[in-house]
Amino acid sequence: MKKILSYDLPTRLFHWVFAALFIIIYVIAETIDDDSVTYSYHMLLGLVMALVVILRIIWGIVGSKYAKFSSFELHPQKMIEYITDIVSGKTKLFPGHNPASSWAAVLMLIFALGLAFTGIQMSQGNSKDFYEDIHEFLANAFLFTVIAHVLGIIFHTLRHKDLIALSMINGEKNVSSEQEPIKNQHPIVATVFVILVLAFGFKVFSSFDPGTRKLNLMGYSLTLGESEDENESSENSDKGEKNDDAEDDDDND
Repeated sequence: MKKILSYDLPTRLFHWVFAALFIIIYVIAETIDDDSVTYSYHMLLGLVMALVVILRIIWGIVGSKYAKFSSFELHPQKMIEYITDIVSGKTKLFPGHNPASSWAAVLMLIFALGLAFTGIQMSQGNSKDFYEDIHEFLANAFLFTVIAHVLGIIFHTLRHKDLIALSMINGEKNVSSEQEPIKNQHPIVATVFVILVLAFGFKVFSSFDPGTRKLNLMGYSLTLGESEDENESSENSDKGEKNDDAEDDDDND
């Protein structure tokens, strides 16, 4: 057994940016009332996450050996064998993603894109109840997958005395002797990744008007909740209706 460099810098950066965005987005959704302007940042960060996912998909096609989706262990039989080996205490080393993390990664990418799509549809008022139900289902499925992934890492670490989580920090994994490391960390790609995410994030946040809660981005206008003016107008309308009802009651008396 030996330790090799498996994950390049762009892959590791994506992993932690993706994880951080998910945590922040989920916390906002669960702790902030959707009438609050702060809730709109849940949606803005969701758009940034969508870009991060798109960049990861591109890197999953053209990236280094173990970053490519072609290296993922997605065959159902592989998953069955992996679970059986874990339960029996056998240690099988994978230079890249093992079957469990392969499935978790793919599912989380799909869920993230689905959440972005349904969120956009909801903001445009397109069949809002329909897309809201799908959005909630995807969010719960995403959370379940994250929890299962983390529990799997903990179980693997305790069962095999292998700090597998460190591979997404230093990029190194324990493997059998015949497996070869990647030869390039791709720092330039990692730098471009950071620049693109920061630039897009700045564009998204600077294009958002908290007063009207409208986002004007690349020729599209999205309404991320009700504006203060709309809320005041709604309140005034309700008050007006109550006053009219009171006047009608007086007239009747």
